[in-house]
Amino acid sequence: MELFSQSALLTCPPSQSLKSRVRFVDFSTIILPKRLQFSTQPQNLRHMEPQRTVSCVFGNGENGSGSPVTTIPEAASIGRIGEVKRVTKETNVYVKLNLDGSGIADSSTSIPFLDHMLDQLASHGLFDVHVRASGDTHIDDHHTNEDVALAIGTVIIQCSLLQALGDRKGINRFGDFSAPLDEALIHVSLDLSGRPHLSYDLQIPTARVGRYDTQLVEHFFQSIVNTSGMTLHIQQLAGKNSHHIIEATFKTFARALRKATEYDPRRLGSIPSSKGVLSRS
Repeated sequence: MELFSQSALLTCPPSQSLKSRVRFVDFSTIILPKRLQFSTQPQNLRHMEPQRTVSCVFGNGENGSGSPVTTIPEAASIGRIGEVKRVTKETNVYVKLNLDGSGIADSSTSIPFLDHMLDQLASHGLFDVHVRASGDTHIDDHHTNEDVALAIGTVIIQCSLLQALGDRKGINRFGDFSAPLDEALIHVSLDLSGRPHLSYDLQIPTARVGRYDTQLVEHFFQSIVNTSGMTLHIQQLAGKNSHHIIEATFKTFARALRKATEYDPRRLGSIPSSKGVLSRS
């Protein structure tokens, strides 16, 4: 048991009587390496909170033999933020994504149902999602739906992961989640492997939800897979209502992606692959 007084540390080894085991240690006699020094004010020590560590050094001070060990990349403390603009003859799309956000949704794609689904991606993934898109929706929603997904996939890997993390050190890489929405139940499993693959098993009973063509759901996720390079499996375990099935899919995908992009503190900055590299080659 350790107690703190105003000017000293009170240490009480359990093997001695209370009277004989009380001893005072003057902080001024303790010399710490500069990289490990901290305030000697007892109130600071008593209420010290765990801190995210970028690196630490073990050894004899600055000139010791210790080597730095990365626990959580510094990018996590400032947010992994990526943005991309995609302009074609058919669409104009801008996407900004913060993987370490708080769930802020700000999307306007001119496709109301898609905006609603992007809100689910933000809320359940705790990503900050900002999307602006315009396109030839007077023809149909196909091109805008596709290009928004292509841009999101690009941001997820090329901007947010590859640029902010370098070679994706320390992330979990794998993510899976199951989520219900009333009668619908969806399972999503994904791998940020650099190898694009989609297995899609949804049985959506209606051709449209509002004006949204339900065939575009598969196309949306195929587009994300193509540009992100992830392996993605989507499985419907139950469901009869088209809106519920689709919304549960986006919620579940968000949760699985959140798991995959979060840091694994036990990896200490290593790449989550026995090959030592994650790439599309």
